[in-house]
Amino acid sequence: MLELLTDRFSKALERLRNTRKLTEKQLNDILRDIRMALLEADVDYDVVKTFLKRIRERALTEDLKNNLSPAESVLLTVYEELVKILGETKEDLKKGTVLFVGLQGTGKTTTVGKLAYYLKGKGFKVALTSTDVRRPAAILQLQRLAERVEVPYYSAEGEEDPVKIAQIAVKRAKDEGVDYLLLDTAGRLHIDEELMEELRRIKETVNPSEILYVADAMQGQEALRAAKTFHETVGLTGVVLTKMDGDARGGVALSVREALGVPIKFMGVGEKLEDIEPFYPDRVAQRILGLGDIQSLVERAQQVIPEDEAQALAVRIMKGEFDLEDMLKQIRFVLNMGPLDKIIGMLPGLGQYAKHLKLDEKLLKRKEAIILSMTKEERKNPAIINLSRKQRIARGSGTTVSEVNKLLKEYEEARKLIRKLKNAKGPLGIPRIPFKF
Repeated sequence: MLELLTDRFSKALERLRNTRKLTEKQLNDILRDIRMALLEADVDYDVVKTFLKRIRERALTEDLKNNLSPAESVLLTVYEELVKILGETKEDLKKGTVLFVGLQGTGKTTTVGKLAYYLKGKGFKVALTSTDVRRPAAILQLQRLAERVEVPYYSAEGEEDPVKIAQIAVKRAKDEGVDYLLLDTAGRLHIDEELMEELRRIKETVNPSEILYVADAMQGQEALRAAKTFHETVGLTGVVLTKMDGDARGGVALSVREALGVPIKFMGVGEKLEDIEPFYPDRVAQRILGLGDIQSLVERAQQVIPEDEAQALAVRIMKGEFDLEDMLKQIRFVLNMGPLDKIIGMLPGLGQYAKHLKLDEKLLKRKEAIILSMTKEERKNPAIINLSRKQRIARGSGTTVSEVNKLLKEYEEARKLIRKLKNAKGPLGIPRIPFKF
């Protein structure tokens, strides 16, 4: 996510390493690099100007904070100003009718389905509908998404007026006690007066609790210009950024709040239904600066690791017990957390290197296959695995004896480490729960 900005910001701030006193020349050099990075990322020019001005004023006038080094002090200042232009705090979605607007090709309909999946997972009652009568394929796509998410889709058979379709859906949602009615509207390849008039009429009729503009994060200033037009016409309450997992330059993310005064509420981070996340300004700022995103990593871990399994594994590890069954569980935990490059990008200090690391999930799956080819007795007591057993395990898993040996060696190293942690003294010597940070 936003690898371009992470790389450029890291290089700019690297100038201050080992510096004991910040000079104006050093600050100018850093700000020039940051300015180039932001403009290259297609951030709005006025936003860039305001951002750099605030950093300069604070860096030159504020005392070093809490005995921080000049590098740490500037980093903290840049971080705090980044959080400000990104929106400072996470904005929740108000219950009621949520109107989705935007141009074609930005992933608007898919985003409606993803948000339905997210809200349903939070325990809310959700329903979907579409007023895009010009594109029957868009309606069919949303109906299929509703089926996959297992939420109702409200259709108005034979009705061709988008405003009446919206009216019917809102009344039904109210009657059925729906928390969120997600209403997809027609898009265009470009903005035209007919589209805007239709949106104005729908807004006046349904009085939505939210009007979300769906923007392609890879479009930069083009997306911001379109957002401004929609905002002037219908009054946006939030933005959803799609394709944040791709080679997004980040210009829209850093421009929207400052330029429009509208918060980013969600971001799409992949193609699957579950690949949508609330937008946390502080977490995104941390990722941009290569500081990782431990909070999101913890939440992802909690979603895929059952509490009882985590507790049971924790107790065994605290006792110094660890067999191949436990190793198999840990491998599956990691695989279930999603693409490894995303996980690496959330770790402090590794964000800027995530795209360069060659992470082969197939290797983890081969290790899983090796353990699954063992008997229960072999997993509980790996010491009994002799050459003939290794040959059988290799045949059963489609691997080689060399790979089986390598996995057993890794297991022994992990077991030794866990024993050392068990015997370690002090409050930080014993791990609490693996994979729950």
